[in-house]
Amino acid sequence: MKKIFLFSIIIGLSFSCAKKVSEESKTPKEQEPKPAVVVGGDSDAHGCKASAGYTWSTLKNECVRLFEVGTKLAHAEDGKKYSTVAYVIFDGNKAELFLDTQKEPILLERKSEGDSWLKDDYQLIPWKGYVLKKADKIIYTGE
Repeated sequence: MKKIFLFSIIIGLSFSCAKKVSEESKTPKEQEPKPAVVVGGDSDAHGCKASAGYTWSTLKNECVRLFEVGTKLAHAEDGKKYSTVAYVIFDGNKAELFLDTQKEPILLERKSEGDSWLKDDYQLIPWKGYVLKKADKIIYTGE
């Protein structure tokens, strides 16, 4: 009985070693080279790096971080929960509006200080912070 048990262990070990040797002798499959990922290599046409939080501002004529230089506008309370915000940058009587629903920023203008900034059906009103309306419906508010 001991001889049979010992014999079965030897056979089992020899098969496991043979399998390992055969796997090592296989030539590795040709793997397609993966394209190199360059950190910070996501510059846009203006040289702004989105991965670092930069966006091109036409108003400032430079790359800016909206969360540093812009005024944050939150969605107006309409019973829904949102995970995005909008930003606006001011420069004199001009304002550049960055909406989460638009690919390109919107440039607004006002006639004089105290007036609202306007462009098409957008109206940014300086009242208790700021209120952004589109077609007379409040869509964003901010301080």
